[in-house]
Amino acid sequence: MSRYFLIRIGQSLLAIWGIVTIVFVVTRMLGDPAVLLLPLGTPDSQIQELRSSLGLERPMIVQYLDFLRHAAVGDFGLSYQSFRPAMEVVLERMPATAILTASSLALGAVLGAATGFAAALARGRFLEFVVMCLALAGQATPVFWLGILLVLFFAVELGWFPTGGWDGPASLVLPTMALGIFVAANITRLFRSSMIETLSEDYIRTARAKGLMPRTIFMVHAARNALIPVVTMLALLAAELLGGSAVTETVFSWPGVGRLLVQAIDSKDFPVIQAGVFLIATIFVGVNFLVDLLYTLLDPRIRLGR
Repeated sequence: MSRYFLIRIGQSLLAIWGIVTIVFVVTRMLGDPAVLLLPLGTPDSQIQELRSSLGLERPMIVQYLDFLRHAAVGDFGLSYQSFRPAMEVVLERMPATAILTASSLALGAVLGAATGFAAALARGRFLEFVVMCLALAGQATPVFWLGILLVLFFAVELGWFPTGGWDGPASLVLPTMALGIFVAANITRLFRSSMIETLSEDYIRTARAKGLMPRTIFMVHAARNALIPVVTMLALLAAELLGGSAVTETVFSWPGVGRLLVQAIDSKDFPVIQAGVFLIATIFVGVNFLVDLLYTLLDPRIRLGR
């Protein structure tokens, strides 16, 4: 098992290094931040002076090696906009994104598991058809469009909730619904397929032959093993949402990481972009590592390292 952990840790570090390297190269293609930070018509001498103070006049390989050396200890420099540590700016927005992620996943997991379970049990009947049509519609509907509809109806027309920003728990309802419906649609289809496949396994037939109650077969034997791909999906969705659902946060003016990165890209704030992507990559890799460990709890037949 120790060898398995070492391999997985090595793979994780390699993945994070690859991601931050790509981001470093891509951000240098966005343009010169010194030109953006200074007013129009600024003399070239002042632009060059600012570029020199930001370290942008050095060769690219020197900038890259210096970037890796500082990134290893979580230092991504100062934000070009706020002149504060970039990682501090990103972490400041993480609680809002974490709250939105937790509420959206909770709503999506409960709703998706319930509807997926019902569709699997009603296989071949009208209920399954209705559930799968709704799930397909939920997956096909763009989240930003659904978010705008929710704002127009519940916020503008009815006035039940704020249109955006953070103004107490009521502000969380609409973005949670927008993301939760998307999560539920994915979980519904996946859980239904996994349940149908699990119910055809030999050990389920054996359980039925032994005279176990259908409720016990479905809830204890089938549902537990059918949850394995669902856990993977939830983990990937959780990592994605924790990284910041940029479109949803922009639609609802949510003060999260996703909206921050959109603003940083627009203003060519390299340190904030790099710090944000590094944090997102670390979360994504870490969640996938934890999912591998969780597999062994859901299904004892799965062993680490095999």
